[in-house]
Amino acid sequence: MSLPPRLRAVSDLHVGHPLNRAFVQELRPDNDGDWLLVAGDVADRFADIEWALVLLSSRFARVVWAPGNHELWTPPGDPVTLRGEERYRELVRMCRRLGVLTPEDPYPVWDGDGGPATIAPLFVLYDYTFRVPQARTQQESLALAYAAGVVCTDEMLLHPDPHPSREAWCAARIVETERRLAERDPALPTVLVNHYPLVREPTDVLRYPLFAQWCGTVRTSDWHLRFDAATVVYGHLHIPRTTFHDGVRFEEVSLGYPREWQRRGPVPDPVRTIHPADDLRRRSSVSG
Repeated sequence: MSLPPRLRAVSDLHVGHPLNRAFVQELRPDNDGDWLLVAGDVADRFADIEWALVLLSSRFARVVWAPGNHELWTPPGDPVTLRGEERYRELVRMCRRLGVLTPEDPYPVWDGDGGPATIAPLFVLYDYTFRVPQARTQQESLALAYAAGVVCTDEMLLHPDPHPSREAWCAARIVETERRLAERDPALPTVLVNHYPLVREPTDVLRYPLFAQWCGTVRTSDWHLRFDAATVVYGHLHIPRTTFHDGVRFEEVSLGYPREWQRRGPVPDPVRTIHPADDLRRRSSVSG
C-alpha cells in the first residue's frame, strides 16, 4: 500500500562534501506528490546549490527553499562573485527558473496529508541578540567570541551589501517578513520554515554557547504564536531533534557535515515528515 503524499523537511545538506552529495543523489520521495522543505545551507558555492536544487526539484512535486548563511557567502574561488542582497536575489532568480519556491514568492498551501496549512519559507538573519549573559552589548559579545576563538565564518564571507551591517539587513528582513506573514490567510495554520531557530532555547545545547549570537534574533521569539504555527522547521545548529516551545513543535532537520552525521549512524536520515494537523491536535490536547 503506497503512502499518501507527505510534507518532508531537511536542511544543511552541504553538498560540497562528497558524502553529503552522495546522500542527496539518493534522496527520493516516497510518493510522487511529496513536497520537500529545504531550510537552508544547501552548499557554499552557487553551482553546488544549483546542482542540488535541480536534482531535488526534478524528483519532488514541489521544493520550498529558505536560505541559510552558507548560500549567502561569497567564498574565494566561486565564479559567482555577487555579495549580499545581490547574491540573494540571484539565488531567488535561479530558484524561479527551477520552479523552487522562495521567501519572495506567494506562500503555497499544503493540501496533502496533515493539511491544509500555509507553508511560509522565511529569510530572517541574526542580529547578535542571542548573547551570553555576561555580555551586555554586541561589541562585548563579539569580543568574547574572538578571544575564545569561537567565530562564525560569516564574519569573513557573509557580506550585507548594500546594508551597513548584517544586523541592519536582519532588521529589514524582519519588517518585510512580518508584513508578508500578516497578509496570509488567517483561517489556516502555518508551517514556518527558517534556517535559524525562531527562539533562543534550542541554542542552549550548543557546545560553544558563544556561537549562539550567530543563530537568530530575539525579535522572532513570538512568531510561532503570532503567526499560528502548527510546526516550525529550522536547521543551522546541526543538532537534529524535536522540541516544544509554548506547545508548538519545533523540528531541527539538519543533515550536517559527514563527521557529525557519521557519529549518529552509518546511514543518515534527517528527512522529517511534517504533519501540521497532528501537531495542532496535540497542542490543543495539551492546552486543553
